[in-house]
Amino acid sequence: MSQAPEILVRVDRAVKHYFRGSECVEVLHEVNLEIERGDFVGLIGPSGSGKTTLLNLIAGLDQPTSGHIFFAGNEISAMNESQLARWRTNAVGFVFQFFHLIPVLTAFENVELPLLLTNMSARRRRDHVRMVLKAVGLDHREHHRPGQLSGGEQQRVGIARALVTDPALIVADEPTGDLDSKKSKEILDLLQMLQEELHKTLLVVTHDPNVAGRTRRLLRIDSGRLIEDRCDANRPLPLRRAAPVAVSSNSAGLVDQPG
Repeated sequence: MSQAPEILVRVDRAVKHYFRGSECVEVLHEVNLEIERGDFVGLIGPSGSGKTTLLNLIAGLDQPTSGHIFFAGNEISAMNESQLARWRTNAVGFVFQFFHLIPVLTAFENVELPLLLTNMSARRRRDHVRMVLKAVGLDHREHHRPGQLSGGEQQRVGIARALVTDPALIVADEPTGDLDSKKSKEILDLLQMLQEELHKTLLVVTHDPNVAGRTRRLLRIDSGRLIEDRCDANRPLPLRRAAPVAVSSNSAGLVDQPG
């Protein structure tokens, strides 16, 4: 029996304004969107179109001027900053174009950083970090600092850091933008594995047609409006299954739960 789709993200008439001096600039105009759990969604559009703003609203990094953002049925646009910070720790993993690794920390220590916001024991943190480093193929590089790693390896560390709290949603802003074509393909293979095998929901902002071509669903934004929504009907969502591990900020360790 096929599983009914589960809506992980819902954007309801989201509007975002910024002020440039006394001028009000509308960046997003009444965007409506639903994203199913386990989907691989790309956001494309020209510079300044509003795609990164929409990603930031969905990831809880910014709040809409009006409208509502829901995640797994909870309205995150109604949360205060403290509530949002706790929610992001558990719900969202972030992957950046320029990696944002701390140069003086090893790969292991960079990946461990999000877990320091939880009350997980040091032993369980160690086990969990090594598990995700192995998942991205970098368990043999855990003691290396970013300057000792290639660009592709640094981005793998960034993906491991995004994965380490077992979030339901992983957001990525131009994740291959600073990589050559070979390393870009490796990162795309890894992101696709997270979606297909671990049932992670991916939301990726990109200008790269190779990245856009890997997504299952492609959204085009222009002038703050969602103008195109394409889905590859030949790629059904992966069946949900239990994820290997999950992390809670109130947990003393690793717990099994659905992905």
